[in-house]
Amino acid sequence: MNPRSFFGELKRRNVYKVAVAYAIVGWLLVQIATQVFPFLEIPNWVVRLVIVLVAVGFPIALVIAWAFEITPEGIKRAKDVDLPATGASKKRIWIYIVVFGAAFSIGLFFIGRYTARNSSSASSSELPAKSIAVLPFENLSEEKGNAYFAEGIQDEILTRLAKVADLKVISRTSTQHFKGTPENLPQIAKQLGVANILEGSVQKSGDQVRVNVQLVNALTDAHLWAEIYDRKLTDIFAVESDIVKTIADTLQAKLSGSEKTAMSKKPTANPEAYELYLKGKFFWNKRTAADLRKSIEYFNQAVEKDPGYALAYAALAQSWKLLPAFNGGAPQDCFPQAESAAKKALALDDTLSDAHAALASLKGLNGFDYPAAITEYERTLQLNPNDATARQWFANDTLANIGQTEREVAEMKRAVELDPLSLIINTNLGWAYIHAGRLDDAVAQLRKTVEMDGSFYYARYGLALALELEGAIPEAITEYQKTVSVTEDILFHSECWAVFTLRTVEKMKRNKSFNNCARDENNATLPLTVWPSFISAWVIAMKRSTGSKKVIGSAMALTSDRSASIRSSLRSTAIRVLKRSRRRSFRRGNLEKQRRRNEVG
Repeated sequence: MNPRSFFGELKRRNVYKVAVAYAIVGWLLVQIATQVFPFLEIPNWVVRLVIVLVAVGFPIALVIAWAFEITPEGIKRAKDVDLPATGASKKRIWIYIVVFGAAFSIGLFFIGRYTARNSSSASSSELPAKSIAVLPFENLSEEKGNAYFAEGIQDEILTRLAKVADLKVISRTSTQHFKGTPENLPQIAKQLGVANILEGSVQKSGDQVRVNVQLVNALTDAHLWAEIYDRKLTDIFAVESDIVKTIADTLQAKLSGSEKTAMSKKPTANPEAYELYLKGKFFWNKRTAADLRKSIEYFNQAVEKDPGYALAYAALAQSWKLLPAFNGGAPQDCFPQAESAAKKALALDDTLSDAHAALASLKGLNGFDYPAAITEYERTLQLNPNDATARQWFANDTLANIGQTEREVAEMKRAVELDPLSLIINTNLGWAYIHAGRLDDAVAQLRKTVEMDGSFYYARYGLALALELEGAIPEAITEYQKTVSVTEDILFHSECWAVFTLRTVEKMKRNKSFNNCARDENNATLPLTVWPSFISAWVIAMKRSTGSKKVIGSAMALTSDRSASIRSSLRSTAIRVLKRSRRRSFRRGNLEKQRRRNEVG
């Protein structure tokens, strides 16, 4: 066919006009799909489907335009129609259509870009750009026993990142909820309150290690950086340091000189000591008495291999410090060990935040030296501003006990931001609200925690107490009963609290010693809603250690000085005494049960 006659035939059959019209309409559809659909939260596969259909439909439209023609009598085959006779040229109309379509498309394009920027900036305001969660690394080693190594590498990278003050780094407790292959990164990021996520895998074979990492912007699902490291075990610290530095650079985080030094630090030159340390951390993270004992064994072996391994001493201090809380030992046995290990760690390296945190907690929790505890905690948070656990200890062990309730609430709020899925931290924020007398906030926070895990009895107990202090006695009793259903712990047993609430008040009023204490400076009896907490504190003060008596005595002095603060003082005092003594009561209760079993046997 003659090319000139072929193109003439295309023009005669209006194929050009159909192509132009289809292009305009197709462009409009694609713009609507790409710019408007995301705003309406229509899935991405619908957008892709529209684009594919527009592309596939183009040649089909041209074939139809070649073969058929629309006439006043209907659709007819093109070869049966005398096209020149169908009417005058309408070139001007086509020009108008093209101009209008182009203007509309350009306008839609810029509107889409503007709304995309706005929505992106809104998302960024909700999720800080310099925020990151390090998800659990996948263990690709043939030996499944190397799981401790994969977890350890993730933990070390997270710890190094946490020391960068310009970054918000989510704690391990929350990221562990997403162990395995995560499917919905935007949803995970929203739950954790971060804009970026680091994923990775670790493969260990002998002294060879492969670490595969990728940094993803969870808001856009864009891969910001990825790298594979094949190194020997002796070079693993250089790998961790390089990963952290690259992440900080990618997120444009400002680094101080001390932070750069901390990133490059090599804790030990002994690979065996490092592996023993990682095994210790693996069991430390499990948080049971038996596992903490195992972690202590591994940390001891690590410092035997390398007596200068300061980080292992710091971990040893935290293990001994936590052991009584999990009924793994008596405070008088564990705390001196913890203090000794913390001081040894700081003698080797004064920049270890974990050692400062352990020492601070011991000064406040065991020594009641609150000024020294505050100094240590402030140093801890200066070295590691993203340490949610240290903030929690600071609030509980020190700020609550000295009546700095507003600062206690602030520290607990920040701890929740850094570890949003931690049950204990969410619960202790509720307790902080109770200490501050913000009972409505306490009830709301503790209800939220109970919704996260209804079997977490400490949250249920706190909720019951908050309701009791509000005067909602029926609801409080219901929560106490639910607490019983999820634990056998004697201190939190609802029958004890039901007796306090419903029966003990009148009985205790007849006790002269108690009755003298339970009055303000005007010799007026305390309000009934305060009595259950006061009874609890008073009873425990009479039966527990000298430390508890000191605390309850100082609280009585405060209440006699300021009548307006009676409620908050008594509540705070009761709660502090209960929390401080519960570890000992757990141990005594278990020993008593064991003694009875032995007598029966």
